[in-house]
Amino acid sequence: MRYFFHIGYHGTHYNGWQKHPGSNSVQQKLETALSKLLKVPIAINGCGRTDAQVHASQYFFHVDIENEWDFDLFFRLNKILPDDIAIFEIIPMQGQPHARFDAIKRTYDYFIHTYKDPFLSNYSSFYPYPDLNLDKMKAAVALLPKYTDYRGLCKCPDRVEHTLCYVSSAAIWMDENADRLRFQIIANRFLSKMVRIIVGRLLEIGKGQLSVDEFEGYLISKQTPPIIIPAYPQGLYLSKVTYPYLDIEAGTLFTGLLQNFNKTHWQQL
Repeated sequence: MRYFFHIGYHGTHYNGWQKHPGSNSVQQKLETALSKLLKVPIAINGCGRTDAQVHASQYFFHVDIENEWDFDLFFRLNKILPDDIAIFEIIPMQGQPHARFDAIKRTYDYFIHTYKDPFLSNYSSFYPYPDLNLDKMKAAVALLPKYTDYRGLCKCPDRVEHTLCYVSSAAIWMDENADRLRFQIIANRFLSKMVRIIVGRLLEIGKGQLSVDEFEGYLISKQTPPIIIPAYPQGLYLSKVTYPYLDIEAGTLFTGLLQNFNKTHWQQL
């Protein structure tokens, strides 16, 4: 029978989702743990790749398991997995749904703080730029859903079949002190490092190093610039994956807390 596993992970100590020989990956940790508990070799299929040190507050993978287990797999799997990987749900599925190919929307959130804070360092990206031009950054973000070919924001466009991405939504937020930012983008698919490249360009616009017209020029011309510097990985979260038959909230409150920090009112105890 096929099962979807709803999980989340903090990516700081991993070289991304996908397993590679000699690397520490989230996929390898999960396959090793499942194989140990089920006592058969297990191979899993994830809903997509995340880069090294990138997080996922919602992620799905599917696996086919022939014989039903006779113990609490949810409890025991969470017990032997590292603290930075969590299983939220194990969902039995009818038919042969695919965790990667059936996904219709993927949502990414990127968090930035402009003041040094050791308690945010592994959860948000520190950029000490307190005077970013937020109006121009907002104008650039508004352009993203108007284009479908993101070749100009892809580091290695010739390595993929095509560079078409259908962005349904893109927005940027700031907190009431204007020293924390959140960028969110929703699309059917993403190119390698695409979100981090976009954020890197937005920061250049905010600092006055790149104009909004120049940014749009990359989208229009589909020409990849000679130098592309992606934003830091630690601020990036895959925060939601949506299927035609499965649309649920993330199992962790963490990114929700980050998203809603400006609504939080501290009270003296």
